[in-house]
Amino acid sequence: MLDRERRTWLIASSVTGVVGAAAMAIPFAASFAPSARAKATGAAVLVDIATLPPGGILTAEWRGKPVWVVHRTSEMIASLQGQENMLADPASSRDQQPEYARNPLRSVRPEILVAVGICTHLGCSPTAVAKGSGNPSVGAGWRGGFFCPCHGSTFDLAGRVFKNKPAPVNLEIPPHRYLSETRLLIGEDRPT
Repeated sequence: MLDRERRTWLIASSVTGVVGAAAMAIPFAASFAPSARAKATGAAVLVDIATLPPGGILTAEWRGKPVWVVHRTSEMIASLQGQENMLADPASSRDQQPEYARNPLRSVRPEILVAVGICTHLGCSPTAVAKGSGNPSVGAGWRGGFFCPCHGSTFDLAGRVFKNKPAPVNLEIPPHRYLSETRLLIGEDRPT
């Protein structure tokens, strides 16, 4: 009889110990998972471009950086031709973009530019300046693009930096892919 009581007590103690250990292990193991903020910092961002008009620009945030999505018109695309001799890296030979965006338009789709809106000089935020804006800072014959007011760097509508400017390289083109005609995923490359 004494052995039976002892066995019951040992089983009850063991079950309580296992339940207690599991109750402590689950939160402990969960603490190793990245926080929601950490997930958001590196997670891909879905952008709906259905309402982005031709000539329009919208800004999304990816990894704490502003990412511009520009819907270029045929006139804007044409303006990129014939200024290669004024650009520091017209062929985008430096690694500022994924391989699939290493082309004169620096994009997957000619009419859509996806670029990180941070100047490659000191991390300032350039602004969009339209063609013929009359802004003396961008110079005569300006065809449209981006101007960094902090130190005077200028970029064309493909994010390519002009020569003799403080910015050493073109604007970064983040990894991105299209899920449909109007849904863009920034931060994730095309499936290989």
